[in-house]
Amino acid sequence: MKILDFKVKQDSKVDLSKIDTSNSSGIKSKGEAKKLLKKNVEKMIELQDKLYSEDRYSMLLIFQALDAAGKDGTIKHVMSGLNPQGTQVTSFKQPSAEELDHHYFWRVNNALPERGRIGIFNRSYYEEVLVVRVHNLLAKEKIPAELISDNIWQIRFREINDFEKNLYENGTIILKFFLHLSKDEQKRRFLERINTPSKKWKFSETDLKERGFWNDYQKYFAEAISATSKKHAPWFIIPADVKWFARLSVSSIIIDTMEKLNLQYPKLNKQQLEELKIYKEKLEKE
Repeated sequence: MKILDFKVKQDSKVDLSKIDTSNSSGIKSKGEAKKLLKKNVEKMIELQDKLYSEDRYSMLLIFQALDAAGKDGTIKHVMSGLNPQGTQVTSFKQPSAEELDHHYFWRVNNALPERGRIGIFNRSYYEEVLVVRVHNLLAKEKIPAELISDNIWQIRFREINDFEKNLYENGTIILKFFLHLSKDEQKRRFLERINTPSKKWKFSETDLKERGFWNDYQKYFAEAISATSKKHAPWFIIPADVKWFARLSVSSIIIDTMEKLNLQYPKLNKQQLEELKIYKEKLEKE
């Protein structure tokens, strides 16, 4: 599987309508994908353990998508088995009154992963150039009127790029995933939710209303990804019509990135090794 096929090159212009949402890169079956995903999860457990023990890098995984694209399921299946001590998931919902009284990065800062840990954002500060833009919510953010200009979104793209560059320069590895779902597949999944007793609670009138802004979201997602996919913080557009392939793709990208860090368990110096021998002898004599 050529995972780099999904990576958005810096300064490239994205047209989501030209990207296949049902691509499975030659993986023939769900069964084959599940076996490969299981191996990937096992490898990720090993790499996470090294990341945690080395305590130098942190990882930030950002998931963005339209409703029903499978963010929750991807996070659940890809990150299953990882040590909870080294992993934290944050879901960003509608901002609170307190959050709206601060800069939009304020609520993000305390959720950033510590060194040695993997932080997962289910939605993120990118909502500020997506849902805020689609629904014209700037007025609710109490920004001084003279600061809201025609190029406000370009300013926000610059702010996001600066924010992510700062994180990268301080040891945070950033991977951003857009789960690219077709409109037909979203409809099918919505109907499945409505028709399945255990899934009915997942569907609301808001989901239907948001679907009405499909074209706007496609446009603004494309613009945001084009403006903010950088070498130090790349976007990956993951075909999401086939859930098992999306999960496999995400796991492969994470592993590929972590392996390039050359993570190692801490090495003990001569004195520490000698002390371990003494400790061992004491324990064996008990």
